[in-house]
Amino acid sequence: MSIVDPRNGAPLTAPQESPSSSQEAAPSDEQLIIDVDRDNIQQLLEFSMQVPVLLDCWAPWCQPCKALMPILEKLTREYRGSFILAKLNIEENQEIAAQLGVRSVPDVKLISQGGLVDHFQGALPEKEIREWLSRYFPAPEDTPASPEEQAAEALAQGDAATARALYEQLVQENPEHYPYQVELARALVAEDRSQEALALLDNLPPEERDAASARGVRASIEFREEAPSDEELTTLAGRDDSEANFKRALRQVADGDYEAGLEGLLGVMRTDRSYGDDAARLTLLRVFDALGAEHPLTVTYRRKLFTLLY
Repeated sequence: MSIVDPRNGAPLTAPQESPSSSQEAAPSDEQLIIDVDRDNIQQLLEFSMQVPVLLDCWAPWCQPCKALMPILEKLTREYRGSFILAKLNIEENQEIAAQLGVRSVPDVKLISQGGLVDHFQGALPEKEIREWLSRYFPAPEDTPASPEEQAAEALAQGDAATARALYEQLVQENPEHYPYQVELARALVAEDRSQEALALLDNLPPEERDAASARGVRASIEFREEAPSDEELTTLAGRDDSEANFKRALRQVADGDYEAGLEGLLGVMRTDRSYGDDAARLTLLRVFDALGAEHPLTVTYRRKLFTLLY
């Protein structure tokens, strides 16, 4: 299997024939995952002339390293020999670490043809590591959905309990990857556990607490508090006045159906701009703030709002 340098498109390794899976057993862990030290570092560099090497620089005292290593091992097995994983304990191999320019761990380096191709630092989530690997390697066949994808799909399908459990596991494994905590809060809101969600958001660092994604979750909580209940929606059935349309749109926003809700709010503005002291326009602005200025729906509906107003 060949890989290319995304910077210039040049091959990093010569193409290799791929025997059918029925003719070749999956490589063993001993073939795919090795420990590296001063006794075999030179052989490793020479080996990288044939097969790329993912070098995981770690230390025994590094908690993020311990969270990252199982993910790298899992992905190495999935890629079935596209690269090997070499693990370097920098505490026991300080001279090698210095030569490689390792200043903090975890530090993961892709080595091919005896040279450094790329690297990343920190315990990235599995999804981001997969994206990083995809720059250089075709994705393995039958790639299972990542935990992030499983959680997002569960939430989209209304299975908030499964999504919450998956996000809880991701937060435990990646405590400093704050987007997971925001998504966990979103799942908690879907389970009607808004106070727990707010507590989680309140404990985020200030820059994360004020980011668009976190504001969006807070706004969904506020909209849920303001939105009509199922019983009230039933009483509004068949009505086509401003109050009924506004409340239906508010409920759609609260349920996360932002596009339908935004369209409903614009509809109220078109037919009854003065309703509720300009409530539809003000609510539109709140939804824009919740979604964030760069969200595609914000961009689209800001334009529609501007056209309607001017």
